[in-house]
Amino acid sequence: MTSIVLVQPEIPGNTGAVGRTCVALDMELVLIHPLGFEISDKRVKRSGLDYWPHIRLVEFANWDSFLAKRSPRADQLYLFEEYADRSFYEPDYPEDAYLVFGRETKGIPAEIIAAHREQLVGLPMRSDKVRSLNLANTVAAAAYQAVRKHI
Repeated sequence: MTSIVLVQPEIPGNTGAVGRTCVALDMELVLIHPLGFEISDKRVKRSGLDYWPHIRLVEFANWDSFLAKRSPRADQLYLFEEYADRSFYEPDYPEDAYLVFGRETKGIPAEIIAAHREQLVGLPMRSDKVRSLNLANTVAAAAYQAVRKHI
């Protein structure tokens, strides 16, 4: 099963929308704490609509706890950053991939990137007028790309 991993998400509406994408594609949603909101926040559930009870949600206290409990292989991890040299179109994603996304304001923490630099991928942007894409939109695009060969 492919999993979406949000590292320290800050905006409840984005997390709710990502949860809805996870339900649509039968993916697990992994949240890495600390969160910028309470998971019980109405805005999370409002964005996830009535799909929230169907989300396979797993939470970890921090990144190290996620690594210790899941022990992902290098070929399972794909860290999405806007400055990545490799396009997210290039990998041949395994069915058990972890698609990792960082905070809306700061991205994936530097220490995580330093430890997994080879796993960086990004969505190409053709215009220089956009600095970054909305987290929920990026996750949706990446999720569909990752599972397109497995559907």
